[in-house]
Amino acid sequence: MPNPNLSILVVDDAKFSSAIIGRALSQAGYQDVRFASSAAEALKQLEQRPASVVLADWLMPEMDGLELTGHVRQLDEMTDHYTYIILLTGKDGENVLAQAFDRGVDDFISKASMHAQLVPRVYAADRLCNTLQRLLHENRMLTSNIASLEQRNLVDSLTGLGNSRYLKQKLVDCLRQIESRGGALCYLLIGLQNTQLPSTQAHDELLHGVARRLQQLVRPLDVLVALDDTHFVMLTLLDNLQECSPSSFKRLHEGLNLKAFKTSEGFISLKAGICLVGLDARALPIEPLTIIEHAHKLLPEAYASGRVAAMRLPLPH
Repeated sequence: MPNPNLSILVVDDAKFSSAIIGRALSQAGYQDVRFASSAAEALKQLEQRPASVVLADWLMPEMDGLELTGHVRQLDEMTDHYTYIILLTGKDGENVLAQAFDRGVDDFISKASMHAQLVPRVYAADRLCNTLQRLLHENRMLTSNIASLEQRNLVDSLTGLGNSRYLKQKLVDCLRQIESRGGALCYLLIGLQNTQLPSTQAHDELLHGVARRLQQLVRPLDVLVALDDTHFVMLTLLDNLQECSPSSFKRLHEGLNLKAFKTSEGFISLKAGICLVGLDARALPIEPLTIIEHAHKLLPEAYASGRVAAMRLPLPH
């Protein structure tokens, strides 16, 4: 059975021919049939509302069926749609038809046998259009899902904070900002000790608790990242490099070290080491990995001293 709502656009400069085609399609059960007397008019209609099938005369003044096909394919690319194109032709010969197929035409109907061929060819186009539109929809859904997965891949599933991939993106953004607008960037690496717990559940509860407390201790625009089970990172933009000092983050250090975390295994106290790397535009250009490496080298000093360890870039010669 035909799909009565199949959208069909008939393009023919001869009104008599269009009337014959329209009557045949109507008798076959198709209800959504539009008409255009030129290729230019057809394109205007397609821009307003796509069609599933275009039936067009090959030979038309100003713009023929092949040229129309090229423009329709461009519209299809822009709208993520596929239009099934059938040309009405009196031309014969394999070379002629091969040329048309290469230009994007899907099928032909010979004018000499149009009465016999028209409805069966449209039936075939109807079935193929259903398949094509379903595949296009599935492809859109797949693309959307991949984009969603890509976005979720920037987030640590346990803590809800950004992950290492997210950190690299944000670090690049911060460096661009201090280059264009001035100010300073402070990169804080937070390392956790005493995180070995009897159960996985308690371990996860501890990390979740650390993440929540960090969110309470930092400013709303600061970037928080969970690197792994024992390391977090905070990025903060400051007005000048002088503000990027250990005293500016004393509250953060005390907030992690002086108050225990509640888990199903009881209250757990941590020994958190914090080190910071500060820089402004004078340190540019610099690779994000260089900043990350400096911070990791500085962390043992933070553990040993029990205080926030700091350095500023560029390092003095």
